[in-house]
Amino acid sequence: MYKPISEVTIQNILRQVDLVELAGEYVQLKKTGKNFMGLCPFHSEKTPSFSVSPEKQIYHCFGCGAGGNAITFLMEIEGLSFLEAVRKLGEKTGIPVQAGDDLPVRDKGKQEEKKWMLTAHRLVAQLYHHFLLERKEGQEALHYLKQRGFHEETIKVFQIGYAPDSWDFLTRFLAKRNFPLPLMEKAGLLVKEEGGDRYFDRFRGRVMFPIWDNQGQVVGFGGRLIGEGHPKYLNSPETPIFRKSRQLFNFHRARQEMRKQQTAVLFEGYGDVLSAYQAGILYATATLGTALSEEQARMLRRNAEKVIICYDGDEAGMNAAVKAAEELHKQGCLVKVAVVPDEQDPDEYIQKYGKEAFQRHILDEAQSLTAFQLNRLKKGRRLADDVERLAYIQDALRVISRLNRAVERDHYLRQLAEEFSLSLDALKREQYKLYKLEQRQNEQRQSPFEGVQKASALPAASKLQPAYVNAERMLLAYMLHSEEIAKEVEKVVGSQFNQEEHQRLAAYLYAFYAEGHKADVRLFISTLDDQELIRLAGQLAAMTINPELSPKQLQDYVQQILKYPYLKQIEQKEKEKNKAERQGNVLEAARIAMEIIEMKKQLKHLSTLHDPHTSWKEGE
Repeated sequence: MYKPISEVTIQNILRQVDLVELAGEYVQLKKTGKNFMGLCPFHSEKTPSFSVSPEKQIYHCFGCGAGGNAITFLMEIEGLSFLEAVRKLGEKTGIPVQAGDDLPVRDKGKQEEKKWMLTAHRLVAQLYHHFLLERKEGQEALHYLKQRGFHEETIKVFQIGYAPDSWDFLTRFLAKRNFPLPLMEKAGLLVKEEGGDRYFDRFRGRVMFPIWDNQGQVVGFGGRLIGEGHPKYLNSPETPIFRKSRQLFNFHRARQEMRKQQTAVLFEGYGDVLSAYQAGILYATATLGTALSEEQARMLRRNAEKVIICYDGDEAGMNAAVKAAEELHKQGCLVKVAVVPDEQDPDEYIQKYGKEAFQRHILDEAQSLTAFQLNRLKKGRRLADDVERLAYIQDALRVISRLNRAVERDHYLRQLAEEFSLSLDALKREQYKLYKLEQRQNEQRQSPFEGVQKASALPAASKLQPAYVNAERMLLAYMLHSEEIAKEVEKVVGSQFNQEEHQRLAAYLYAFYAEGHKADVRLFISTLDDQELIRLAGQLAAMTINPELSPKQLQDYVQQILKYPYLKQIEQKEKEKNKAERQGNVLEAARIAMEIIEMKKQLKHLSTLHDPHTSWKEGE
């Protein structure tokens, strides 16, 4: 990866930025000893394994192995290039970032494209908002919004707008300001005529809801038709700046209140969020016309312990609520489902009955996922009928069987026994049979290679490592923090690390110190252009090591590394000698035996090299 930004600028930025504060914008962090811990933003987990060191200004996940400094954190979490991440941190710290003229055309092009797209979206959001509030073309749309109960203050906060019912109004507006029309099509604002060269407006005659990214930049729109037509709702397509699975409506505004309340309310529609906002529920967000994704569920879990799902009260809404609840449950959220009666949507209910009724009768009465599923199973069943009642009980036991916690299973089994005057022991026996049956079915569906794949996916730090690998890791960890140790290791080990990635990291470290740098993990990581090496450096920097490395410890690590190739060769020669003996080839066996003796002499000689009393830190 090319880095034309000066090293001094990068170093100044890294000194000014607080990684705890930066990571805290995306992850809930709690102080644990010297470090801060939270749920990893880069993989799914229920127990915090993501660590941020305020002293070293690096992060490391003990689960997936992600690690690095403030720059790599932004690159990974926002999907930015190195240059984009540095510029963003430069803006945060107030340090101007000047890239050289020799910036690669490809990277420069991508960066410029995104800049044009973001600028266009910001201007278009302002234009649509102006049309809604100030132009006669927007009067019908403004009347529609006020009829739905949205106050002008709310309209202004959410910058709601109106797209004129014209084929080319926005196209001409953008062309006049020299925005490249092919790029505006790529940004999702325009559509190109099929089989032709003309461009026309994507959104026409619609109420427009800007969609913001996590940093508060407009990256897309949701448009709703006022009159007749199809489709009723139209969202921006996927673009380089807009990914539906990675954004939630109003999330950037609601995030702080979510953390404060440790609760998020998840809706399906933009109107639901607006009504909730007017009702003083400031921790509300919504999906963008698609099912809740894993990434969105992780975003919510990082900012709130509890998520209340409040979807439309019709059958489609309730089915979607179950799927969203299951995805959130996987991420470790405490999930509740709020049911809006009479198949209303939340917006309608709030407008009709007000804030207090919505809070007391909908949100406060939200059910656990299991209770919600059990109540849904009852819908449409005549439980007075023996056959239908027994069918319900059997289905209910299947739901209860899927619960992981024995306490939960016992709670719902007791409820079921009490509700239908049944024997608790009989229900437990039946539930256990269903549990074992489902377990067998799951095992049959599981691939015979699944266990192997999972094992191989474990991070390197979690596997038992050979002694020489541990020695290499320990030495590299010390080298990251000590120029003196790195230079001594360069003299006696050089490039003889046995692991290829250790060789490469050591080479970068030797070069780093040779250029006159002092030990600085943050700065060193910023010089790496390989994600695997960045991850490895983050892992090693996060390792707990003694403040001092004694000469004897250094000698032991070095010898483990240098001896390994000899031990490997001796092992191979022993196999060859045994094979020769089995074949009755006495002369060949004797020749190999002499080679083994010579190798063992060389191995013994290694033990006398690098004597700590005559080499490193001489005289101590």
